[in-house]
Amino acid sequence: MTAGHDDLAFMGAAKLAALVRDKRVSPVELVRLYLDRIDRLDGRLRSWITVCREQALKAAGRAEGAVMRGEALGPLHGVPVGVKDQFDTAGVRTTVGSKILADRVPTEDATIVARLAGAGAILLGKQNLTEFAFGGTIRPPFGQPRNPWNLDHDPGMSSSGSGAATAAGLCAGSIGEDTGGSVRIPAAWCGLAGHRPTWGLVSRKGSFPLCWSMDTAGPLGRTVEDVAVLLGAIAGHDPADPLTSRRPVPDYRAALTGGVRGLRIGLLREFASGADTVPEMRSAVLEATRVLEGLGAVVEEVSIPLLPLAGAIFMACADAEGAGLHLRWLCSRPADYDQGTRRRLSTASLLPAAYHQVAMRARAALRRDVLAALSRHDLLLAPTGHRAAPTIAESTSPVRSRQDAAGKFFTRRSYSAPAALAGVPAIALPCGFDGAGLPLSLQLLGRPFEDATVLRAAHAYEQATEWHGRRPPLDGA
Repeated sequence: MTAGHDDLAFMGAAKLAALVRDKRVSPVELVRLYLDRIDRLDGRLRSWITVCREQALKAAGRAEGAVMRGEALGPLHGVPVGVKDQFDTAGVRTTVGSKILADRVPTEDATIVARLAGAGAILLGKQNLTEFAFGGTIRPPFGQPRNPWNLDHDPGMSSSGSGAATAAGLCAGSIGEDTGGSVRIPAAWCGLAGHRPTWGLVSRKGSFPLCWSMDTAGPLGRTVEDVAVLLGAIAGHDPADPLTSRRPVPDYRAALTGGVRGLRIGLLREFASGADTVPEMRSAVLEATRVLEGLGAVVEEVSIPLLPLAGAIFMACADAEGAGLHLRWLCSRPADYDQGTRRRLSTASLLPAAYHQVAMRARAALRRDVLAALSRHDLLLAPTGHRAAPTIAESTSPVRSRQDAAGKFFTRRSYSAPAALAGVPAIALPCGFDGAGLPLSLQLLGRPFEDATVLRAAHAYEQATEWHGRRPPLDGA
């Protein structure tokens, strides 16, 4: 493959779909390009669990034929994508990153997988993740995913492979799953755009659950436009998931135009200026506010005092739901769990019901405060996390003290959990790099079902900066 061909790998889903429609590139060429890159690079990145080589090539041949016959084409026609190995795929194993389900082969597709196919996308395969989509896995059963910006660093949990593969140009875009930040954190640490939709916008049918009251699929892409096209393909009511909204799905891509002039944006003080936020992140986010102000937005500080507790609230709520789901296997097959996952689930199963109720009340209070802030502001802005990606050694090291546990489990999640606890849309996107060359990221939160406004503001910021155009320095890429 030539350097020019490799440039195609980093164009992203939206641009590649346009090239396919214009007959300037063929779906077969794209699939072969990505398969070649997977062969060359994924031995180091470990971002894929299953690569659907033959199926993808056959689907690409059919897609190419449709183009040549002048048939009506979907918005992702001929575009190769990956999905987190948490979503069912008919005839293709779905492991959820676990030994327990290592040989499980579903008989039907998850709704989001079927909708991607309906939009014309080509499934390249299933992407690696932390065990059962829980963060804290020490030894992932299918290999340790690595960050393409620095192979010693974590690509983010739990949609690890989705972040790494998309950032490294091993697919045109991905669908991950975000319970408390598992789309946005990999996007942040890998230098991508990653969107957590409003809870209820996207079907959960065929997605292995972690926490039913917060789980949602969400797209990762090189650009906000990629995310908008992917979200449009998977959003909408599903009779098989009665908790999905019946609201009409707007054209998210068309809604990207318009800019941010006149939007009121609240800068979350507890995160932008918090003691845990490292200086490089703080500076990058404050510079982003200046960019947005230059584009016509009105930015002002807003305080939500419960925010620093969001990580603890999230884990008390989500882990209790997860422990209930895993109770049978924890009793019958404890040795088949990774040590980190087993410890987290076992701890949650010991949480007294009274404490869980306290956490649920705290969740309701935090949701109330987030929605109150959004009643005064169109969007809220914060760092996606308190720092850039840690090393894998840091992420997988054992907890040695209460203080260590608080930093390891609660601090990072406090930044990403508020959107999940409140059920509101949030997008992560790059806003700079730290001194070690690792991506820094901001997030924008919006009102429920105003995903289009979130995407529009993110797109305006992205177009005014150049961070999204950088590529990781992978040898042989």
